[in-house]
Amino acid sequence: MKVLFVLLLTAAAADCQSFHRGRCPQPPVQENFNVTKYMGTWYEIEKLPAMFEKGKCNQATYSLLEDGTVKVRNAELLSNGKISSIEGVATVKNSSQPAILDVSFFKGVPGAPYWVLSTDYHSYALVYSCSDYFGLFHVDFAWILARPRVLTEDVISQLHDKLDAAGVNIKRLLVSDQTGCDVMT
Repeated sequence: MKVLFVLLLTAAAADCQSFHRGRCPQPPVQENFNVTKYMGTWYEIEKLPAMFEKGKCNQATYSLLEDGTVKVRNAELLSNGKISSIEGVATVKNSSQPAILDVSFFKGVPGAPYWVLSTDYHSYALVYSCSDYFGLFHVDFAWILARPRVLTEDVISQLHDKLDAAGVNIKRLLVSDQTGCDVMT
């Protein structure tokens, strides 16, 4: 078991993921979250390292489907000038906690947590995701999103404080490149 743990930690470190010993934290989520107001396009401002994000101009577009689930389309601009995108579906796991969603991009593969920790719906959103592995360690992701491609330092600082209070290592946050993104629109 110890060898498996070391191998998993090494693999996570090699992919620049944000991994930690123990179980995922349980930060508070947005109260009275309104999924309809959350729909539309959000641009990535900062993030914890994510091996599945390789480009720049990262953005996510959400649209409500007839069955109450949410279509998710993530897109980025690769270094070769091509746009890479993936589509999935987000589902509210418990109607009493609509800010806690489960996002799935591949049929037959369990979805990933998508927790909206904070949003004002029109300028910023703070999203957290964390998965436990065998109760030994967890890998987490965090995104600061915005409706415009930039946010003020004051708002970013407030969101950093919320992440820090949730136990997220804000020193690992990476600033996302949102320059030269005209081709994405």
